[in-house]
Amino acid sequence: MKKDKKTIIYQLMPRWFTNMNSRCVPDGTIQQNGCGKFNDIDLSKLRSIRSLGATHIWYTGVIEHASTTDYSNQGITPCNPHVVKGKAGSPYAIRDYYDVCPDLAINVTERMAEFEALVERTHLAGLKVIIDFVPNHVAREYESDAKPAGIQDLGEGDNLMMFFDPRNNFYYITGQEFAPNGVDLGTGSEAYREFPARATGNDCYTASPSRDDWYETVKLNYGVDPWNGSTHFDPIPPTWIKMLEILKFWTSKGIDGFRCDMAHMVPVAFWHWAIRQIKEINPDIIFIAEIYDVALYRSYIDDGGFDYLYDKVTLYDTLRGILCNGWPASDLTCCWQTVEGIADHMLNFLENHDEQRIASRQFYGDPFKAFPALVVSATMSQGPFMVYAGQELGESAADAEGFSGHDGHTTIFDYWSVPTLRRWHQGKPTADERRLRNIYRQLLRLCNSEKTLSHGQFFDLMYVNQETLNTSRQYAYLRHCDGEMTVVVANFGDDAIDTSICIPQHALDCAQMTHGSYQCKNLLTDDTVAVSLSSHTTLPVHINPNDAILVKIHKNNKQ
Repeated sequence: MKKDKKTIIYQLMPRWFTNMNSRCVPDGTIQQNGCGKFNDIDLSKLRSIRSLGATHIWYTGVIEHASTTDYSNQGITPCNPHVVKGKAGSPYAIRDYYDVCPDLAINVTERMAEFEALVERTHLAGLKVIIDFVPNHVAREYESDAKPAGIQDLGEGDNLMMFFDPRNNFYYITGQEFAPNGVDLGTGSEAYREFPARATGNDCYTASPSRDDWYETVKLNYGVDPWNGSTHFDPIPPTWIKMLEILKFWTSKGIDGFRCDMAHMVPVAFWHWAIRQIKEINPDIIFIAEIYDVALYRSYIDDGGFDYLYDKVTLYDTLRGILCNGWPASDLTCCWQTVEGIADHMLNFLENHDEQRIASRQFYGDPFKAFPALVVSATMSQGPFMVYAGQELGESAADAEGFSGHDGHTTIFDYWSVPTLRRWHQGKPTADERRLRNIYRQLLRLCNSEKTLSHGQFFDLMYVNQETLNTSRQYAYLRHCDGEMTVVVANFGDDAIDTSICIPQHALDCAQMTHGSYQCKNLLTDDTVAVSLSSHTTLPVHINPNDAILVKIHKNNKQ
């Protein structure tokens, strides 16, 4: 997979990214708490994101999803509040796949035009656009009023008398009414009623999911019988055809990529069939899989056709374990070994909407002390790195916003405003916020200005540094490309270290670097020293507590 740059993704939710209300109330309505708009994300904000080092923006929550907000005057009725999580609703309970969220428009009747203008502005700022594709489930009250002529709605034409029929879009719990446990469905004319009940999004094939299930969503049927696991892919199931049409629709809007929600809950055969057809329309479009089953990684790349996969269960979980739970830093060796051969397809991150904020008390509390984890996550491979809006400012998610309580997350269910982003947009960041953003900016820009980091190969240095490093708290590796290398040493410990890093002859051979005089440059401080590479090279280093260094080694006549 050839690419010009390392992909740096900046994830943001338009709902709160530019919401400037400093007096939000828990569980507040859009009238009380406000909402960010497409039009608020202007060129200056986009260029600021670009200057951070981003190459792509993932706009989260763009497609119209279930919400309790009333737009009846514009032809959009509110959903039943008993099957909506939060006032604003989950962006992963899609209500109309052919429309955008009306909350995000200044002029609701012109909402699609406002989104299209945002796509155009984003491209003008030198950034590419990623949006969500949520193929596994939809809102319980899914109904498209914006679908193009000739498009059949999801569920339209289903046989409600069959639990499983490969021609159905949903799974039906025949003869039973939807009755989730611990969820109030209301009474009288305000009650939510569904008969027959349909299976719930997280593979819950009963009429009575719990409150902890994804009860606000309905599972889509891709031709897999959940009772016996048999597959029915010939003829092509109607759900496949309908979902491909949705992908084609958004591709026509100039979208540059799709982040595919819970991709591993959809058969890999569908992805093989669909991604190939979308790439025939736009060969450069990228597909990112949210996936949590390591055993499926290679299949979803090789067979499914995905460009990138989430690497939560290896690198993210390990880095969090090192930061918070005393895991040894040497466990990072297992991370690259697990994904060896596909590492460049792994998307790394320390935050996203599903994970707690680094600066939250539930995670680590101090974003500066998490710097070594940031360096490793961003520079370990050629694969993409993702930043969640506010992460670069140390957002701590200290609020209980409504449906989301004190959980260390920035809510995806409520109308809310983010303090760090509010201060940044107003030009009033704190000194620490400005300092942290500069740290992110320097590192993320290095990821593409230095070819060793953007295109270089990985070499683990731990096996030759067992005596020089505390393997519980330090981790060392290098990246090499075209006769240059960058040595990375992360210190997760609370004490400074002074040591020498051994660079073995095998590493020099892999990097095609001959013995002789080279220049060493600390990429974070610009300090330079000369070093002589030989079969017994050692690199003296000093690393502060909870810090990392990146030392570029190149010929003296190179810049």
